Amino acid sequence: MWKLRNYLKPFFSSILIIIVLLFVQAMCELKMPDYMSDIVNIGIHANGIEDGVFNAIRESEVNKLKIFMTNDDIDVFYHSYQKFDNNTANESIIGKYPIVKEEPIYVLKEQANSEKVKRSISDAETVVMAIHQGFINMDSSTNNLSDEQKKLAEMMQSLPQNVDVFTMFTQMPKEHVNKIVSEILKVSAAMGESTLNSIQAQYVYEEYTALGMDTAKIQYMYLFDKGGKMLLVALFAGLTAIGVGFLASRAGAGFARNLRKDVFCKVEGFSDEEFNKFSTNTLITRTTNDIQQTQMVFIMVLRVVIFAPIIGIGAVLKIMQTNADMTWIIALVIVIILGIMIFAFAVVMPKFKILQKLMDNLNGIVREILDGMLVIRAFNNQKQEKEKFKQANKKIMKTNVFTARAMSTLMPFVMLVMNCATVLIVWVGSHQVDDGLIQIGDMMAFMQYAMQIIMAFMMITMISIMIPRASVAASRVYEILQTKSNIKDPENPISLPKENLNENAIEFKDVCFRYPNAEEDILKNISFTAQTGKTTAFIGSTGSGKSTLMSLILRFYDVSSGKVLFNGIDIKDITQYELRNHIGYVPQKGMLFSGTIASNLKYANENATKEDLEKAAQVAQALEFIEEKEEGFDYPITQQGTNVSGGQRQRLSIARALIKKANLYIFDDTFSALDFKTDAKLRKALYKLCQEKNSTVLIVAQRISTIMQADKIIVLDEGEIVGSGTHQQLLKKCKVYQEIAYSQLSKEEL
Repeated sequence: MWKLRNYLKPFFSSILIIIVLLFVQAMCELKMPDYMSDIVNIGIHANGIEDGVFNAIRESEVNKLKIFMTNDDIDVFYHSYQKFDNNTANESIIGKYPIVKEEPIYVLKEQANSEKVKRSISDAETVVMAIHQGFINMDSSTNNLSDEQKKLAEMMQSLPQNVDVFTMFTQMPKEHVNKIVSEILKVSAAMGESTLNSIQAQYVYEEYTALGMDTAKIQYMYLFDKGGKMLLVALFAGLTAIGVGFLASRAGAGFARNLRKDVFCKVEGFSDEEFNKFSTNTLITRTTNDIQQTQMVFIMVLRVVIFAPIIGIGAVLKIMQTNADMTWIIALVIVIILGIMIFAFAVVMPKFKILQKLMDNLNGIVREILDGMLVIRAFNNQKQEKEKFKQANKKIMKTNVFTARAMSTLMPFVMLVMNCATVLIVWVGSHQVDDGLIQIGDMMAFMQYAMQIIMAFMMITMISIMIPRASVAASRVYEILQTKSNIKDPENPISLPKENLNENAIEFKDVCFRYPNAEEDILKNISFTAQTGKTTAFIGSTGSGKSTLMSLILRFYDVSSGKVLFNGIDIKDITQYELRNHIGYVPQKGMLFSGTIASNLKYANENATKEDLEKAAQVAQALEFIEEKEEGFDYPITQQGTNVSGGQRQRLSIARALIKKANLYIFDDTFSALDFKTDAKLRKALYKLCQEKNSTVLIVAQRISTIMQADKIIVLDEGEIVGSGTHQQLLKKCKVYQEIAYSQLSKEEL
């Protein structure tokens, strides 16, 4: 994957925006458990009271608090609160705190520092609430109590009934009261900060009830406030997720588009040597399936791999801020999930690598069956080919079924572990709630954070299984992009004239050629000239190197040694585009593209007029069957021209080459599919056209009748020129030519 990093540069800004949005989404999702914890702990359990700061308090309760407050704390209190009674209270105060008619109250000033007030009355609130709830009515025989706590318990148990405890505290020496307060706070501290906050909030709630305040309204307002914020955060997280999905999909599609485009352009520039290195089926697989795999993982990296560490680390930091001591559960779950993932990784990964090769094999079989459909039917081998396809398909199916089963069983195992982790958190957390160490909301928040950590870890692990498969696919694509073509354009190319000015259009000088990795040359010491405006023919037995010779002229291959000159210029000094722009080429196999007859003929010259099309078709002896079609030149052609006969396909291929109006025409055994009559007509019209245009013609043929009228005939045998001259000259002096000629025609015909 890293090898293709240059393709990420156009989407760098999108990736940065995605990272920012993922941070925002993670922060939103990490905020949700906090809101849920507040709703449970404060909104429900504490009736909407957020802290122990009184907005208003009765004077009688102030007197109780003063017993356990220092002088500095008392000063802070009186500085922060304003006293009201029945005479000084206005309608707003009376409506809000009805008890003011019966008893003086203290109301928190607007400019008061709430945190400072909370610090000053926090300990006093805890002590008063503990006394209210009988919190210190402990059994003096309990072993884990300190001596002071035992004395305190004995004292509280020895008090007569109906005795005001707070009156008793006022009559005690201050030093003794401070000791008692200290012991009560020690007991309370063991409960944890969140539990103490809950106790203080409960005290405030009871005081608000005594004041006659609408406590239900306070609770509902808090729930609506936190719930509304929670909904807004959830909505914002959803919007950021949509934004991330949109940008990631767009970047992934653009990444695949650019990659596919470069692969296609690279393959278009391959010479025959590179095509022989990569089979057609593997090129199809690499251009489609492999790039798709790479695109999918790239999108997953943007949406999951970046997001998972952000939310996982954020959840860990959040858990460290909670009071719940259950982090060992998360560590245990991660170890178990890691073990499951490693096992799955070891089992499934080798199958992913095999799958890509099986896909190449299946593509090859399908192409072979489709290309050879007529042959298969002719020999009634449908069953054998069906069985061949079935076996290849079955191998892919088995591999896919194996990987799918492995991955599908993986998820239930992981979900089982996660659910067991939830049960364990509830079980351990419930004991901590019972001990007063945490509140229910804290346990629920911890559960949510734990799930976020586990899910983040699981997402990364799941992606880690997909990445190696994509890495294999990316390497296969990168292999194409890194393949360097052996056929290169010159740094300082020479331009060809528009017309043939040299006496010799084509000249071979001591040319030798061997295919890559071959042990010996297939062409040896080839030297000849093809004169401008003349027809030069090549004949020889199968495998003698005729088509290879034509490939060297077109620079499908480069010579191993020697030179090939076009119009007096070495073809290596000419760009491939300009060289081929001066050549009209008709290959052995008539290749047509999907479209119409006109679009196929215009493939050589898109600016060709209708008159050009008709003239070229007439020379190629194709006009007759074209005019028989109802659509004429607009007759639709299927892919590879399967809806026309082989002879018609050949004639259209010839017409397409003639449309180009080239300086040199190469006919590589293109007349073999034509009958003798059509062949003769076509050659006669072709020779006439080439003489008019002063074009050079090279013909590769198997039939003597096709080349008898050529100006020069070159005979090849086992890669060497064994004869050169006219038909009559070769009949007299070339034994190989004689053998070919007499095997095809009688002496009278010759």
